[in-house]
Amino acid sequence: MKKIEIVGYQRANLGRAESQAIRAEGNVPCVLYGGQEQVHFYAPAILFRELLYSPNIYEVALNIEGTEYRAILQEAQFHPVSDILLHADFLQVTDGKAVKIAVPVRLVGTAPGVQKGGKLVTRVRKLRVKGTVENIPDFIDVDVSGLDLGKSVRVSQIPVKGIEMLEQASNPVASIEIPRALRGTVSAK
Repeated sequence: MKKIEIVGYQRANLGRAESQAIRAEGNVPCVLYGGQEQVHFYAPAILFRELLYSPNIYEVALNIEGTEYRAILQEAQFHPVSDILLHADFLQVTDGKAVKIAVPVRLVGTAPGVQKGGKLVTRVRKLRVKGTVENIPDFIDVDVSGLDLGKSVRVSQIPVKGIEMLEQASNPVASIEIPRALRGTVSAK
């Protein structure tokens, strides 16, 4: 997993009015779960840009007033109209402790169905997996080099090591759609 650092500051008071004051200053109220105790803190909103607006997954090095924590972003809440980040929840991770996270899918290879005129469609952009932080990959590679017209790659066909898939085994991840111009010719064969 890629790493990113976020510097935060302890929150003295909790509550709605205090959270609104923190947001007005350009910061985001946050909570860190999963350790000995919950840690309430805030961090500048600008530090979340790379973490939230990229397809990558990150292990976050939280530096809260000098105390270091290893964490992953568990959930982010956005304003329904302005799409501003309102709150972030982090899950503290330790070596050997399993976590659940959605890992991006990367399609590799050239499908013969595309060369015949089909369209490669990605059905799932991320797959939920469970495993230790050390075993979670940056991407799950899905080989599409065996896909012909009308065929799909399913979750059960993806080889993974050291992690457990949490998705339905029968869900399609990528498929080749048959264009309308070829539908009569492909089905007749």
